[in-house]
Amino acid sequence: MSNLKTTFAGIQLRNPIIISSSGLTNTAEKNQKLCEAGAGAIVLKSLFEEQIMMEVDLLKNTAYYSEGIDYLKMSIENYKVREYLKLIEDSKRLCNIPIIASINCFSTAEWAHFAQEIEQAGADAIEVNILALQTDVEYEYGAFEQRHIDILRNVKEHVSIPVIMKLGYKLTNPVALINQLYANGAAAVVLFNRFYQPDIDVEKMKHTSGEVFSHPSELSRSLRWVGIASATVNKIDYAVSGGVHTPEDVVKAILSGAAAIEVCSAIYQNTNAYIGTMTRFLDAWMIRKGFTNITQFKGRLNVKDVKGVNTFERTQFLKYFNEHKVAE
Repeated sequence: MSNLKTTFAGIQLRNPIIISSSGLTNTAEKNQKLCEAGAGAIVLKSLFEEQIMMEVDLLKNTAYYSEGIDYLKMSIENYKVREYLKLIEDSKRLCNIPIIASINCFSTAEWAHFAQEIEQAGADAIEVNILALQTDVEYEYGAFEQRHIDILRNVKEHVSIPVIMKLGYKLTNPVALINQLYANGAAAVVLFNRFYQPDIDVEKMKHTSGEVFSHPSELSRSLRWVGIASATVNKIDYAVSGGVHTPEDVVKAILSGAAAIEVCSAIYQNTNAYIGTMTRFLDAWMIRKGFTNITQFKGRLNVKDVKGVNTFERTQFLKYFNEHKVAE
């Protein structure tokens, strides 16, 4: 058997398969089963800043004084945080693989103060998600990217465990942001986070939820940017997320420069047993190609000529459409 170990965010994993933050990872018992199925690491279901603020808003009463509202907010926040810390502790007790906490935030300092508690509860790392659409007409260019850096700095001030930044794909230049995140202490980045997918019911004329699971076509976006970024900012670790649906996708991600792969939809659709399917394929592929460890082929197909990437992309675009005829 090949050596499937990999290092991600400075943490050694027995294999590159990380179960991403989702309903799959919201209890210690589920996490134990994922561990037993062969996962390399687990990212716990995110604690959402918006969720806590929403609960505060729902319970607000105009009769409350401002001090009462502040107390209510603090009580709900403390309860949610205690619940989350217990999830970390219980998962660490039942699993012998890295447990990564996940926080989803949009304000600069709201969550930094309890990052230390997450570390004390035993989390091996923290994954920070800053997922938001920028829709302000008076938006100042670069403000969203700066928010990533500010949140990272605040979290880093409170913890010594690795901090992983999971980015959304609505960025003009992910490479420039990744370079700044590395300079400010990020141990790894995950490309990319997935937005909620909206849809519209034309008969009921109301908004509905679109496709919940990712689609295989989403993988190309992550492969492109991991391939570019890993060649340019090469001292930080990368994970591919979104569109990973087949065992071959795991190999593609590593070839593009990823040290690990975050998987969610494929596990929902194929059960925990699919983790073994992925690792067995990876092992067999490595043997077939003569590789004994992941380092030997990680990044082999990243973008070597970064300056020429736009010319390459344009050329391939033209070739693709020249080779495909319109159906008559």
